[in-house]
Amino acid sequence: MAEEKEKVKSIDPATVEMIEKAAQDGARTVFERAVTTRPCPIGAEGSCCSICAMGPCRVPLPKGREETPEEKKKRTGVCGATAETISARNFLRMIAAGAASHGDHGREVAKIFLKVARGEIKEFEIKDEQKLLQLALDLGVEIGDRTNNEIAVNVGEILAGEFGRQEGELLFLKRAPLKRQEIWRQMGVSPRGIDREVSEAMHRTHMGGDQDYQTLLLSGARTALSDGWGGSMIATELQDVLFGTPSPVYSQINLGVLREDEVNIIIHGHEPYLAEMIAVVAQDPEMIKYAQSKGAKGINLAGMCCTANEILMRHGVPIAGNFLQQELAIVTGAVEAMVVDVQCIMQGLVEVARCYHTKVITTDRRVHIEGAEHMEFDEHHATESAKKVLKAAIDNYPNRGKNVRIPDHRTDLIAGFSHETINYLLGGVFRASYRPLNENIINGRIRGVAGVVGCSNVRVTHDDVTVKMVKELIKNDVLVLQTGCAAMACAKAGLMTLEAAAEFAGEGLASVCEAVGIPPVLHLGACIDNSRILMAATAMVKDGGLGDDISDLPAAGAAPEWMSEKAITIGQYFVSSGIYTVFGATWPTLGSKEVTDFLFKEMENLYGGKWDFEPDPIKAAHLMIEHIDKKRKALGIDKARERVLYDMAMRRELT
Repeated sequence: MAEEKEKVKSIDPATVEMIEKAAQDGARTVFERAVTTRPCPIGAEGSCCSICAMGPCRVPLPKGREETPEEKKKRTGVCGATAETISARNFLRMIAAGAASHGDHGREVAKIFLKVARGEIKEFEIKDEQKLLQLALDLGVEIGDRTNNEIAVNVGEILAGEFGRQEGELLFLKRAPLKRQEIWRQMGVSPRGIDREVSEAMHRTHMGGDQDYQTLLLSGARTALSDGWGGSMIATELQDVLFGTPSPVYSQINLGVLREDEVNIIIHGHEPYLAEMIAVVAQDPEMIKYAQSKGAKGINLAGMCCTANEILMRHGVPIAGNFLQQELAIVTGAVEAMVVDVQCIMQGLVEVARCYHTKVITTDRRVHIEGAEHMEFDEHHATESAKKVLKAAIDNYPNRGKNVRIPDHRTDLIAGFSHETINYLLGGVFRASYRPLNENIINGRIRGVAGVVGCSNVRVTHDDVTVKMVKELIKNDVLVLQTGCAAMACAKAGLMTLEAAAEFAGEGLASVCEAVGIPPVLHLGACIDNSRILMAATAMVKDGGLGDDISDLPAAGAAPEWMSEKAITIGQYFVSSGIYTVFGATWPTLGSKEVTDFLFKEMENLYGGKWDFEPDPIKAAHLMIEHIDKKRKALGIDKARERVLYDMAMRRELT
């Protein structure tokens, strides 16, 4: 317990300052709760089964010595379920929960997209015609001389049908390299429908269901793929069509983006509809005038968690912080309203808000918090819903007390690197291509590519693990792609500016970043947008020179501070797509050597990608670099080629 109290809680000075203020104010935050509420060691290693009322059954490994065969036989639940079955069931249930959350997000996007296309919702419109037409081509929808809305109806109906599909394969699987598609078919893990796979996973893990850890983990691969190449990809694509495909945008991040003389509203969660409308309505002269009538100079919006990434990329709205900073934003005493929708929302927000004047406002029918005010978002009256929330925040401004302290910490960042934007930046309008990236990997200026994603976790020093890993990667000429809270950690550390390449990157990567005009760490969006990384990897394969499958690429993935079940789902669809993926913080199958060995070793034989676990960020970075170097060697690009200036005689010999 003493060690936990002495541990450095964050490398971010704004976070440290607000943790201290919270203690002074008597506000109990996640950082304090983590000291008094320790993780269950048996549950942490996946050795506890609670799926029936004869349990929970705990089957921990003996500590400090090898397990005897007799002990292994006795290490079962009441029903006889082995440690391997229990561990695999728990792992599959995590994948199913993560896929369900992203799938439900995608379903809501598809529902609203269809209503917009049919003219049932007037306050949203199709903003990216080019992406709509590309989607139509991908899905075989007739374009002709039809209107955008007519085309969008067909696109929306087809993609909405992917959630309830019962047979066949998800349509977006065809976007993957042909070799990858064949691997999925041979393994029997091509997802049929998004809801279909989640439902089957829950059935398999019911008491008395599937009791073979290998088939349970095969179901995990199929369920995860239904997210990465299904629910998440559908959400990202339709959000881009509806709200605009992100392009590079300058903004700032950290609690210092809050303002003492304006109404501060934090938008927190994952689904962007209300956030999009609030971003528009907050600029309405009528609303600004109303804020001024209450004594404020204006309205200041800031994002939190993945909604922050959405409105940052499309509107340049600054980010107040990542997951572990949500309560600390309230601790500043300067937030009039914390507006939340779904996912990653701490119930502790309400308790912290009681120490200040902040209103916690829930807006989604699926998320209610005891003690919070519920103002449900109505997509049919989006402007009215947004104004209602804004007025509640503005009306709360006069209640702000004197206990206000906004940390003077904010960092510049550039975000908005969608797959399409990267394509454009590398080749321009007429030659948009991943060819320059591939060529610079082949010639060695860029060693490889890493996707470093995921959450922030209070069980490790906040932001520290992610930032150390990413700095080590870019120092060794690995281009880093990021989403979610991990992206925010690196943005706060100054790694998402053009200047970061010269300061932190290796010579080769820095030279490419300078030539193209990009940071060495690219912000690709929210956690739902990890599908952008899959599309980028596929584009690299299709452009040639780096093998014929995603598993051939000099690429790796990581979630160094993961926390949520969604992270496990994301990791599994990366692994199932052929990418070596290393997690930090903790690992949920260590209670079963067989299951862990299957994930860390055997999966590579099946999918070309595998899991790994390493809590030390520098060691983890070098595991990724070793994997990248192994792939470079297999491609025959591991040695620098001497540049030869050909004279006329040498040219004649070539012909």
